[in-house]
Amino acid sequence: MSAATVIDVQQLNLRYGNFHAVKDLSFQVDKGELYALLGTNGAGKTSALETIEGHRKANSGNVRVFGRSPRDRRAVRPRMGIMLQESGFSPDLTVQESVHLIGKLSQRIDTTDRVLDLVDLKRKADTKVSQLSGGEKRRLDFATAVYGQPDLLFLDEPTTGLDVQSRDDLWRAVGKLREDGATVVLTTHYLEEAQQHADLVGLMHQGALHQEGTVSELTRSLPAIIRFSLSGPAPAKLPLLIRNEEVGRFVVETFDLPRDLYILLDWAHTQDVELRNLEAGPTRLDDVFRSISSE
Repeated sequence: MSAATVIDVQQLNLRYGNFHAVKDLSFQVDKGELYALLGTNGAGKTSALETIEGHRKANSGNVRVFGRSPRDRRAVRPRMGIMLQESGFSPDLTVQESVHLIGKLSQRIDTTDRVLDLVDLKRKADTKVSQLSGGEKRRLDFATAVYGQPDLLFLDEPTTGLDVQSRDDLWRAVGKLREDGATVVLTTHYLEEAQQHADLVGLMHQGALHQEGTVSELTRSLPAIIRFSLSGPAPAKLPLLIRNEEVGRFVVETFDLPRDLYILLDWAHTQDVELRNLEAGPTRLDDVFRSISSE
């Protein structure tokens, strides 16, 4: 474990009776990184994160956060902000009271005005939690998590229920925290957000870490796809290894998308063939995710 390592997980195992939820999980998150821990349903990521956050005790293995056990709440918890899927705020408290309460419990120093302004809830400061919309409650969740600018921030499905503008605002705020040196761990079903923001991605499946790497490294493991249609039979031998997906519809799988797309377009021009419904794009993180889910 280096001085830059914020989270160090080694051979983590978690069991619920006879069910082995997390199997020999190992990974590290360094200072300033945004690490996306993703997984198929039942993959064990929630159990793993609850252990890292200090809410659950491991059956075996070793977990360190800032070099300490996450169960050492006095040392670790004040440096950690957590945005859960559902926070469980008291419905009778106002927005301002909720932020003030969580802020006091975090032992970090901040002002309610600053964080409410950050999430555009200042005008709702005196509104009871029970009267907030779903998106407003999510913004309140984020406000309490970032109170006092924690060194480590856990974001569990942070943009669920948010409109596009609120999502953009949240990610700008996360970016500012990272500029100031914060480390972020993300779990989300919006894979495009992980693809856009994560420095490193860990993909869990059936309790184990199936793959880990940058988005570029993970997507390079699968071919890109070119799809097109022809109105009739091809006038000449097709220039690439192309499979017939259905009648008149063709697919090219390629690890060199620019080259093979150029070859195909040049062939179509030479043969005076119209490539109808042409689609071409690089492999995305959701393609990698689907390949794991289908195993």
